[in-house]
Amino acid sequence: MIAAAAKIAGPHIDWAGLSPLVAVFAGALLVLMLGLARSRALRETVVPALSVVTLLVAGALAVGQWGERTDLIAGALRLDELTLVLTVLFCVAGIAAILLSWRHVAPREAAHGEYHALLLTSIAGMIVLVAAQNLVTVFLGLELLSIPLYVLCATEMRRASSLESGLKYLVVGSLGSATFLYGLAFLYGATGTTDFGAIAQVLADGGDLVTDPLLLTGIGLSIVGLAFKASVAPFHQWTPDVYEGAPTPITAFMAVATKAAAFGVMLRLFDVALIGASVDWAPALATLAAATIIVGNVGALGQSSLKRMLAYSSVAQAGYMLAGVVVASRLGLQATVFYLCVYLVMNLAAFAVIVARERETPLGDDIASLNGLGTSRPLLAWPMTIAMLALAGFPATAGFIGKFYLIDAAVDEGYTWLAVFIVVGSMISLGYYLRVIAAIWMTPGARTAPVPIAGADTPLLAGGAEEATGLRAQGEVVAVAVVFGVLTVVLGVVPSPLFNAVRDAGAALGLL
Repeated sequence: MIAAAAKIAGPHIDWAGLSPLVAVFAGALLVLMLGLARSRALRETVVPALSVVTLLVAGALAVGQWGERTDLIAGALRLDELTLVLTVLFCVAGIAAILLSWRHVAPREAAHGEYHALLLTSIAGMIVLVAAQNLVTVFLGLELLSIPLYVLCATEMRRASSLESGLKYLVVGSLGSATFLYGLAFLYGATGTTDFGAIAQVLADGGDLVTDPLLLTGIGLSIVGLAFKASVAPFHQWTPDVYEGAPTPITAFMAVATKAAAFGVMLRLFDVALIGASVDWAPALATLAAATIIVGNVGALGQSSLKRMLAYSSVAQAGYMLAGVVVASRLGLQATVFYLCVYLVMNLAAFAVIVARERETPLGDDIASLNGLGTSRPLLAWPMTIAMLALAGFPATAGFIGKFYLIDAAVDEGYTWLAVFIVVGSMISLGYYLRVIAAIWMTPGARTAPVPIAGADTPLLAGGAEEATGLRAQGEVVAVAVVFGVLTVVLGVVPSPLFNAVRDAGAALGLL
């Protein structure tokens, strides 16, 4: 009996290391239960507040683990600075999405408990995904991330475009997941192991294994599967439609958090497990990066919808970040993680302004909704202006520092031609980013009829009364825009604290 008990003993579990993930799961369960309450105030106020508290606790627990580098659950997960930086990033993105959703129609139509529980569950999947160092765990994290988002995209159930968005994301996301799963199966078949460290060792000792068709097929399918999730061209076609149709708070969350999760697992898979085969996959990823930069920036030029424009922008930004993965160095990893962090603050500032204008005008996310914003709503105009300048890479913004970091990494490893693509893509992007700024400051705004805010008792008024009423009605949205707009400038002027954090993340993976 003792021998039998020894055989079925489970792996040691480091509960301290898993505490951020456990906190998110526990919060999701509690939020789901509270969402069943009959009290409207409890559902509409306590549930989102508890979701925010959950993410604050998870983020604090992650920061408290800083400096720990250890394997969790028999090596299935890895606790290191890369995991912790991205965990904090997911928590910040989730808090911003909750604040933008507070008085949005989507949580009310989908039920507040379910909406926030799905959001927290998706964040838990992201944490699992970026911490995974085993092929099986990677796929579990990917599905735990994706399935809640399929539902969240369709939570505005009375709007056809939202339902269409959820269906498109389900179909394309399932195709990407299936492709990725096939790739992982081929990698296992070629190497005989699912552990990242063991795969790297097999490739280092395998000699001709790096030219094995089975391995190359697995790498190719894995690239395609992750390219779907990261919106890398030519696998980006779903992105504009899904971003436009989904509730804007969910679009904002997907734009920053899903991309961060996809690149987090790319860094571990390609720069750790498959580093020995970089001669095979690096040229392919570099070509995809260059194509993605051009396709994304050119595609954004003709867009009048702000959400579609930012969707194509996110495609181009994925190309920039892919350059950091391609170089397979510590500097490349640091540059990629740094850019993921600054991309979060830039994008959330922009999407917060879009949420505000959707509620204030009948124009939705059309660029015309920003006309005259500099005069009528300076608290929204400045964050949007800063976000556009940062995304374009203007000096004194976080975007400039991030792109400079990526260019430095590419040139340092001999990919100067890819650095040139980053510069050219940034120049093309001025064509649509400056158009937004021109609408804010140089185009007079038209008077519009009053438009009620979802969940608010008083409609917004046209003209001069718009600003005061809007601030009272949606202070949390304006706060998100202002805070992330300020952070975009601060990280452009004083980037050293973030530099230190990503430097530790780079050292954690052991890259040269």
